[in-house]
Amino acid sequence: MAGHLADRGGAAGPVRRLTVLYDPKCPLCTRVHDWLVRQRQLVPLELLPVATAETRARFPGLDHEATLREITVIGDSGQLYTGHAAWVVCLWALADHRPMAHRFTSPAGAPLARAAVLAAARYRARTRDPDESPEGLGGCTVASG
Repeated sequence: MAGHLADRGGAAGPVRRLTVLYDPKCPLCTRVHDWLVRQRQLVPLELLPVATAETRARFPGLDHEATLREITVIGDSGQLYTGHAAWVVCLWALADHRPMAHRFTSPAGAPLARAAVLAAARYRARTRDPDESPEGLGGCTVASG
């Protein structure tokens, strides 16, 4: 889902920078983090751990509890992307993967993007620390619906 952070004000402009919130305790999230930073970026990506004091201070209007359950990406003009839209916008920011991102936004491709995010969520559920509470699954899960 894409939206806009109300507290950022103003109309959404072109995306010039993206902040990707990731769970540093999640093996999948850290692998994706490491992969993203190695890619050639058309739009700069800043990767920040979820639910930290810095993240809460920078994005006071964000539902930080939700960022623990669902991948969240924030554009520099306040654009808010969650779930499969967040994964797609990350791909869109990468030089070698922008065409794939465009395919994932088509009517035929969107179900594939959603399926990929659900597969990541299942993988995350299987690989997370058994002592970790289900509420703290991190950014790899996806909300139902």
